[in-house]
Amino acid sequence: MKIGIDASRAFLAEKTGTEEYSHELIRHLAQLENSECEFVLYIKKGAKIDFELPHNFLTREIGGNFLWTQFHLSLEMIKRKVDVLFVPSHSIPIVHPSKTVATIHGLEFKNFPDCYSLKSRIILEINTLLTIFFAKKIVVPSENTGRDLIKYYKVDLQRIKVINHGVDKNECNADRTQTADAVLRHPSQEGNQYGCTQGRGGKYSILFIGRLEKRKNIIGTVNAFDKFMGEVESSKVPLAKDMKINLILAGKAGFGFEEIERKIFGSSYKKNIVLPGYVSEKEKRRLYSDADVFIFPSLCEGFGIPILEAMSYGVPVITSSSSSLREVAGESALLVDPCNMEEISTALMKLFQDEDLRKKLIKAGYENLERFSWEKCAEETLKVLADWK
Repeated sequence: MKIGIDASRAFLAEKTGTEEYSHELIRHLAQLENSECEFVLYIKKGAKIDFELPHNFLTREIGGNFLWTQFHLSLEMIKRKVDVLFVPSHSIPIVHPSKTVATIHGLEFKNFPDCYSLKSRIILEINTLLTIFFAKKIVVPSENTGRDLIKYYKVDLQRIKVINHGVDKNECNADRTQTADAVLRHPSQEGNQYGCTQGRGGKYSILFIGRLEKRKNIIGTVNAFDKFMGEVESSKVPLAKDMKINLILAGKAGFGFEEIERKIFGSSYKKNIVLPGYVSEKEKRRLYSDADVFIFPSLCEGFGIPILEAMSYGVPVITSSSSSLREVAGESALLVDPCNMEEISTALMKLFQDEDLRKKLIKAGYENLERFSWEKCAEETLKVLADWK
């Protein structure tokens, strides 16, 4: 069986969630022992594959940018047919084999349309409709996304395959046997470029990683941080007066960023809010390693890889009780109403005050990771691609 995979987004220099999923899934598919299938990766001109491919993986470089999927990839489908086409992100080409599988990562644009521009909503709607119309099977990363597909598009349940995303535990720097060492990380006197040092009497960091956009509830996060810092400074809570706490918001700017900037510049604690922009994988690992709390109170997510990444580094997590995030986090995070600033601020206070709670969440986070792996994701995806009984 010959399986074609749209890998056009898997090897971008700056990856966000869907691109990271494509990259990790293809990388782990290539690690599976499977001699019965031949894979063809369709990549854009100049793309650099950063891992070794086995003998049954071929690459096909396709030029052009404008209408790359609908024209150039469709033309490739005409010239060189495959038995199965898999589209892990973006949209299905008009010309495609009858056995086509695609991943729909989430329907956030349907749940929170005001968090998207009109242009983005139109593009997302068209791509979703193409997938629903053409794909024989639809992969979703969570039960929540599957329910949304049924709710908004009446998709037959039999076509939907829930396959969770993974987390790369090989890159975790936390020792699972040392979960008791959970109180505001390890002491250190050296800071990084974000002004974060670890240990009492130094500086501490509350970390967010993701696109800086309206849907991610960045304004709500800043509001909660302002309230939390106000209580710390007013000595209403038993925390050290010399604690220096930074909120690090790492990621690309997205829809609504201008409003986010205005909110940050108007904050009483704007000097404590750091915007490093998009960070490399190396820098992301450093941020997770240095973080004391990971905060991710997004309004809606199809999955939520960052909360698993944070757990893998032994960082206690605050995330939303809504959408797929409750499903992914389980009992291993503090769950909050993303629209309730008081709840988010209270959760921050708990994690800076309650040593036992931090230990409990870190231990639970490690245990929660056992449910997710890219190896499992690849194995289950291959079964969907290869099984057409």
